Amino acid sequence: MALSRAQTRMVAAIAVAIPLSVIGALYPSNTWLQVGPVALLLPAAWWALQRYPISDAAAGCLTAFVLLHLFAARWSYSFVPYDQWLPGLGSGLGFTRNMFDRLVHFLFGVLAVLPFAEIAMRYGGLPRRAALIGAALFVLAVGGLYEVFEWTLTLTLAPADAGAYNG
Repeated sequence: MALSRAQTRMVAAIAVAIPLSVIGALYPSNTWLQVGPVALLLPAAWWALQRYPISDAAAGCLTAFVLLHLFAARWSYSFVPYDQWLPGLGSGLGFTRNMFDRLVHFLFGVLAVLPFAEIAMRYGGLPRRAALIGAALFVLAVGGLYEVFEWTLTLTLAPADAGAYNG
């Protein structure tokens, strides 16, 4: 099945954003830890969207997260200069550290629920309530696994690289 025009544009936007997120990256070697998997998985996403269609809204949620992820990867998440763009935002909210990584983690949870609930209903045959619970559990599981991944990187990378990656 062919992708909708909207989903074709979403995949194209991600394909364009991949090299853009690397240009002038704050920590180029770490940036590839975040951008590389997206680049490698994009063809698989194209195939999966054709083989297992989802709504444009669900695909839009996934696209929004991936684009936000690629944007944040440019600065290694914890160094996105939002306080320079909106002076006083972080300090005005009482932040003592850059909170952009926490915003993206939160938005992953928000943006992942619709696609995964839809997949659970459409392909798993789950009723709506069970699909929403399953999607929430999926988000929590992925979040936990990602924290273990970051911890593992901290143990394996040079201290300066680990600090740059994890903030």
